[in-house]
Amino acid sequence: MTVTEPDVTVVIGAYEGMPYLVECLASVEAQTLDPARVEVVAVDDGSTDGTGEYLEEFAARAPMAVTVIRQRNSGGPSGPRNVGLARATGRYVFFLDADDRLGPEALQRMVAVADRAGTDVVLGRVEGVNRGAPKSMWHKSLDRTDVFSSHIKYTLSAQKLFRRALLERHGMRFDESLFTGEDALFTMEAYLRADGVSVVADHTCYYLVGRDDGKHVTKGGGYALRFDSARSLMRLIADLVPAGERRDLLMVRPFVVTLLPQFGPRWLKDSEEVRRHKLELAKPLMDAYWSAGVSRLLKVHERLRLHLVAAGRPDLLTDVVKFLRADKQAAALLEKGGRHLYLVYPHFRDRKAGVPDEVYRAGEREARPFLGWVEQPAGSLLRRAVRKARQALPAARDLNRDDRTAAA
Repeated sequence: MTVTEPDVTVVIGAYEGMPYLVECLASVEAQTLDPARVEVVAVDDGSTDGTGEYLEEFAARAPMAVTVIRQRNSGGPSGPRNVGLARATGRYVFFLDADDRLGPEALQRMVAVADRAGTDVVLGRVEGVNRGAPKSMWHKSLDRTDVFSSHIKYTLSAQKLFRRALLERHGMRFDESLFTGEDALFTMEAYLRADGVSVVADHTCYYLVGRDDGKHVTKGGGYALRFDSARSLMRLIADLVPAGERRDLLMVRPFVVTLLPQFGPRWLKDSEEVRRHKLELAKPLMDAYWSAGVSRLLKVHERLRLHLVAAGRPDLLTDVVKFLRADKQAAALLEKGGRHLYLVYPHFRDRKAGVPDEVYRAGEREARPFLGWVEQPAGSLLRRAVRKARQALPAARDLNRDDRTAAA
């Protein structure tokens, strides 16, 4: 490391950030990492509330190097982040939103684990303030993991520590054509290209703040933008991960988190025109990326709704969504000595509907709480497969003998 290369560049994209920006910058100034090892690149994205002026005041008094860039409003968070990233010189980059704030010691702890483990991405524990925050990935600190063997695929926000060499090597930037889900695309690509990911679960590194004034850097946009986001993420996963179990595992995320909410309670409020449009937008995604492997990883009500979307059955889908909105518990049907458990959602074994039984069959995790369900011993499926293969051997031998005779 040279004197001109700080450990970490904090990139702050700010639009109408006041008064939250005050605490945001205070949290940067309070970091325990030596200020000489930190630089800040702050981009004011056309604010009119004094954000730019406050950033310049901070730059004049801050103990670390601060660069302030002021530009016309770009319409989303991607532009400011890309501008900041282009100016970054640190070994690592951390993207901090002007609404939020860093936890004490956040940068020091994240840089330390990245250096120790040699990983390219570090997730620091996130805590919500007046809003929700991801939870499933903070059970244990991990020096080294990956997107396939952990829950990190369920936190795809950009507020993480990234090794800048990784981003530069692959020319990674935020997609400015997306107005929602741009951070998910960027972070998933980083996970997939990274030489390992670390998780700091025992210390809150980031406070995700819910604004009281309703203003947010990311604009909600219409439902069509959600399909754009899902399409981009699915395409990225398909491009970088070969077909198979690992791809299926990652595809769960865009199907369940991004696509499925469009076919939840809001579906009942949609006009017929919007419903038709949603199915039209979903069709190419279902045709290209929906698979038996992805289906098996979902809960029954998730699988059922997406099956009906793929089949283009809005009538049946509406019945299922009404059932779910009523918060009804689907009855459980046990068959084959308790080894198969079906959840009886609408249209189960309805001949006119024609939905296969397997769509309603619960996987092990979902079936386990039900009394009477019998978990199949480990290896039982393998043993049955071997037995079937052995039973087929005589026929195969006879066929081979016939083939050799015919060839002679």
